[in-house]
Amino acid sequence: MPLEQFGALVVFAIVMSATPGPNNMMLLTSGVNFGFRRTVPHMLGISLGVMSLLLAIGFGLHEILTRWPAIFTAIKYAGAAYLLWLAWLIATSAPLKDGSGTSGGRPMTWLEAAAFQWVNPKAWVMAVGAMATYTVESAYALTVLIVALVFGFVCGPATGTWTLFGVALRRWLSDPVLNRAFNLAMAAALVASLWPIAAEWL
Repeated sequence: MPLEQFGALVVFAIVMSATPGPNNMMLLTSGVNFGFRRTVPHMLGISLGVMSLLLAIGFGLHEILTRWPAIFTAIKYAGAAYLLWLAWLIATSAPLKDGSGTSGGRPMTWLEAAAFQWVNPKAWVMAVGAMATYTVESAYALTVLIVALVFGFVCGPATGTWTLFGVALRRWLSDPVLNRAFNLAMAAALVASLWPIAAEWL
């Protein structure tokens, strides 16, 4: 892979990983409600899930979905349903407990976060675009691995930053009313992220 193409890949990975989306909204919320340490498995799961999705698409899944587009449609709507369920959990989660610095419920596990990438609309768009743009036919397998590894490494700082944003907000959201308002706003943001899918029905 030429150096210029590698640099463009890194920039693409940073932009896709660091900009708002379902993952980062959930990490921000988890940072507020559970703190940094308890959110680490969630962050790790995102990196592993994104890498596994990239490798699967790079090594043949994309061709299968092109041949049978109904599979991709089913994945897309399953992801939308799952996001709505997560938004409901966030909206109805208990506020921070007085003095404990934690909320009711539990953070997402690494396995749940990894599995979520397979129904995350933004992850699919990112993965298909990355494999179509940054792989090189003459060294295809190697460049598929490079793309997956770049995203895996970039996801760490990106997810950590959003979680730290949430941790920084904990002091201001210790009031139950403000914490409830924040969780409702984050739930609404997750629902709003489904607009591209909803627009297909209009």
